Amino acid sequence: MDEVKTTLCGARGLVRSQDGTRIAYERYGEGPPVILVSGALGTARGERPLAGLLARRYSVVAYDRRGRGASGDTGPYAVEREIADLAALVDAVGGAAGSAAVHGTASGGALALAAAAAGVPVGPVSVYEPPYGAEAAAWRSRVRALLDRGRRGAALDVILGEGAAAAMGAPALEALAHTLAYDEAVVGDGAVPAARLGRVHARVLVMDGGASPSWTRRVARSVAAAVPRGRHRTLTGQTHQVAPHVLAPVLEGFLDECGAEEPVEG
Repeated sequence: MDEVKTTLCGARGLVRSQDGTRIAYERYGEGPPVILVSGALGTARGERPLAGLLARRYSVVAYDRRGRGASGDTGPYAVEREIADLAALVDAVGGAAGSAAVHGTASGGALALAAAAAGVPVGPVSVYEPPYGAEAAAWRSRVRALLDRGRRGAALDVILGEGAAAAMGAPALEALAHTLAYDEAVVGDGAVPAARLGRVHARVLVMDGGASPSWTRRVARSVAAAVPRGRHRTLTGQTHQVAPHVLAPVLEGFLDECGAEEPVEG
């Protein structure tokens, strides 16, 4: 682990994944380690508000998934490579226990669960609105068709809303658009992967927003039911863009309940 101190966050660093890819991360606070896994188009920078709140009690690591930000992108892409990236981070920040709690948003949650099922030594896992289900699959199909035609801006409009990409800085976002195919690979055909989730032995909290479409709640409940030690919770009034100040205390409460429980490898 190659790390330097900064004033913006506690430290910035790099780890090398199994295939040699450099994975960049930011670390905040001191305490038990918690790794944040971003969803589509997300980077470590976007996790700063949540990381800052959790840093009061935890050592929080937010990272650029491969192909994003300061991280590398060794090809060809495979979900197993992304799982190895997360494993490298757990190994680097897990300390004497050799494990870390993980929170993933959307496709980042699907990746966190896939890593737990693959045997990465994670502690408690929390996920917010993992994008399974027919509704999410139809949405991803539209995005994939646009990307196949080279229409990155239009694909971003499907995700962010018409004109949002231009308002947020289209060139920077378009540079990340190719990673949408990575998120699609992580989620697969969109069906809740019950057999895989059955191999997750960590305690898992699956959340959704009370103001999100009803199908997100149905999917979240299905995911929680498929995990042997899973449970479901709806955050009242929240949408897919969950407010960090609402999410942070829920995560803290979940981690407190899990306590010093030993991680279980899948």
